[in-house]
Amino acid sequence: MGNRRLLFLLGVLAVNYLLFQSILVPYGSGNAPWSSVPQKYDKVRFPSLHSTPKYFTVWTPPMGSVSGFSNSSAFIAAVEKMPNLIVQFEVGDGEKMGKHNDENADLVSERNMSNDDVFEHGTDRNDARSLSEKKDVGRKGDRLDLENVGSKNFNAILAKGSNVNFSGKQFSKTEGGALVNDNNMDSREYDGVRVHTSHSSTSSTNVTSLENFAQKVVFSASNNSAAMITPRRKMRCMMPPKTRTLIQEMNHILVRRRASARAMRPRWSSKRDMEILAARLEIEHAPIVTQDKELYAPLFRNLSMFKRSYELMERTLKVYIYKDGDKPIFHQPILKGLYASEGWFMKLMEENKYFVVKDPSKAHLFYMPFSARMLEHSLYVRNSHNRTNLRQFLKDYTDKISAKYRYFNRTGGADHFLVACHDWAPYETRHHMEYCIKALCNADVTQGFKIGRDVSFPETYVRSVRDPQRDQGGKPPHQRSFLAFYAGNMHGYLRPILLKHWKDKDPDMKIYGPMPHGVANKMNYIHHMKNSKYCICPKGYEVNSPRVVEAIFYECVPVIISDNFVPPFFEVLNWDAFSIILAEKDIPNLKQILLSVSQEKYLKLQLGVRKAQKHFFWHVKPLKYDLFHMTLHSIWYNRVFQIKLR
Repeated sequence: MGNRRLLFLLGVLAVNYLLFQSILVPYGSGNAPWSSVPQKYDKVRFPSLHSTPKYFTVWTPPMGSVSGFSNSSAFIAAVEKMPNLIVQFEVGDGEKMGKHNDENADLVSERNMSNDDVFEHGTDRNDARSLSEKKDVGRKGDRLDLENVGSKNFNAILAKGSNVNFSGKQFSKTEGGALVNDNNMDSREYDGVRVHTSHSSTSSTNVTSLENFAQKVVFSASNNSAAMITPRRKMRCMMPPKTRTLIQEMNHILVRRRASARAMRPRWSSKRDMEILAARLEIEHAPIVTQDKELYAPLFRNLSMFKRSYELMERTLKVYIYKDGDKPIFHQPILKGLYASEGWFMKLMEENKYFVVKDPSKAHLFYMPFSARMLEHSLYVRNSHNRTNLRQFLKDYTDKISAKYRYFNRTGGADHFLVACHDWAPYETRHHMEYCIKALCNADVTQGFKIGRDVSFPETYVRSVRDPQRDQGGKPPHQRSFLAFYAGNMHGYLRPILLKHWKDKDPDMKIYGPMPHGVANKMNYIHHMKNSKYCICPKGYEVNSPRVVEAIFYECVPVIISDNFVPPFFEVLNWDAFSIILAEKDIPNLKQILLSVSQEKYLKLQLGVRKAQKHFFWHVKPLKYDLFHMTLHSIWYNRVFQIKLR
């Protein structure tokens, strides 16, 4: 009986030992006897959860069994003294979930990486499209949870304060394939960002350089900053948004924010504030207007309030333009091309003698005349994927005018405004210009656009500086032979979906990809717009598109497909009177939706487009109710309804 009990006890111990070893593999201190992991990795060691070794290696086996590791690529990164390690995993739409051992309990918590700490992936649209957002990394925790390190998508992130130098030349190989620190190597030229890519599909014991990594690795480090090792992930602009705000909800937001001012209370009172408050009372009690010779009533949310507000703007508003800042970023407008809108406004505002005053004490609003396009052109390092210096430049400019003048500090910038059409403007103006009124083409509510304070600025593609209205107009409604038309580049995630459902699927739906370059094809593009009932305006990399104004230009009813996009002049215009706004999910039913619009309704929409044209035109000399005046009015209008008194 004693021998049986002893054998039973030994058997239990053996089973427990085997189970314990199976749990540790591949995270334990070595390989189990039955493991098929090649012996050439014997010198790869993984720390226990509570140990802090001088050197260690992190590797990613393939999905599936460990035995397949010998035929897969290896991801090896050696770091000196890494007590504070967080392992991040890609989940969902590129969202990152970090897992770590909290000091008090094992918790799973979401990690947000800060805008300043981590290098971001992306492409410049440079045509210039926005890069993916950066999230915050510095978090506490000094233990490592390797529960899911077998997943092929993971990021190893070193917390702040760990004093690890990731300079590229500091790493050399060891006989076991791990990289170790070589303090004799000069790393000065490698400060900043290092990028390495590997195309190898098999594992190797001789890792000669970071270029042999199986996945793209990004090192971003400086003194007392975070270091990151991450595989390439999709850019934000290439993925659907995590939240969607449709046009109905935007209307509710506007009503709520009109009811409660959100601007900063000024530090001291001003006579100009009282004048704006008086204007607000007059606008709210404007005499009823149902028809007007110059304005088409259905285009406006409230024609009476708009008309009275515009009259008061002409009579009251004074603007001070800061003279600070050097060309080409300041005071040098671009008048042609995709970003011409910000240039035309700058030119016409600085030339204006009616609204502009030289004495800032007499101003109701303050204009900061920089070009977001010229900022990108002058300072952005091509293919660096780093826009931090652009934002820092504008921060320094804001600090300068707030130190030199007292007006910015009085309201925290609430009576200051900027006009920018480049996609990166929301990022570049974040934080230091947070309370300013921003007239932005990239009017995306998920990127900080504030309905009721900020202004959705129309993006216009100007082809002729001398004659911005060249080729305007189109065929009468009964002569438009195409039901719907779209042609353009496959920017973003939405346009490929549009082509997947409708390209070459229906003769009534003229849906194409990029049209070949050349004058003939440009005229063919314009011909299609002038002969289509509806012009499809899907979002690209960002929510805005010049096709919205192009459609109005050629008297084609715009069909806007862009969740989270706030249409231009949203605070005053009723877009239901001259456009169709659809949710992105409605693309498969696009033709049915358009055919469901009655002929009577279509004729009203097309009439609304023709009546709205005057509000979307640039003129060498501004005209009443044109694009320049509409932009200035919306800035004035939002300030009127957001002002607070001392």
